[in-house]
This record gives sequence, structure tokens and C-alpha cells, in this order.
Amino acid sequence: MTSLADLIAGPAGPYLAIALMTVATYLCRISGVVLMHRVRVTPRVERGLQALPGSIVVATVLPIGVQGGPVALASLGAALAVMAWTRYEVAALGAGLTVATLARAAGF
Repeated sequence: MTSLADLIAGPAGPYLAIALMTVATYLCRISGVVLMHRVRVTPRVERGLQALPGSIVVATVLPIGVQGGPVALASLGAALAVMAWTRYEVAALGAGLTVATLARAAGF
């Protein structure tokens, strides 16, 4: 009989990990649908849900920017400013990349 450690460490390990992560992802996604089915959507809840994508982006990008130092923060600032001004993602991306490229070329 094969132990669980042998199964995980063996050739089936990666497939088992992928299968378990698939199940975890599905459960996370379906739990949102199930839970929101039970929540009364008031104007306050709706505002919170509308702010959620931006909050997720900030929570994902800001630690990377802080770890990347001043050049990364300047690039994020440029991208944020252009996005607020134009509301066009490609322009914001271009601004951030331009600032990073110029700063790196200048030796920062």
C-alpha cells in the first residue's frame, strides 16, 4: 500500500497538486456566488463591490512597487497619473514602462 507522502512525492504529485488547486479555485469562485446570493445588495454593498477590483490591484501591485524601489514607485505613479487622466490602460502601461526605461537608462 502506498502512503500519502509517496503519492505526493512520486510522479503523480504534480497532477495531484493541479487537481487540488483546480478544486480550490472552483470552490473559491462558487463560494462568491453562493454567499452573494444570500446578501441583500444595498447601495453601500454595491459601492464596496465596485471598489473591490481597484483594491485588489493596489494590494497586488503596491508591495511589488515598494520592493522594487524608487524606480518602480515612480513608474507606478506615472501609470496611475496617466490612467486617472486618460482612463486608457494602454496609455498608462506605456507611461509606466517609459518612466522605468528612462530611469534605468539614466542609471537609477
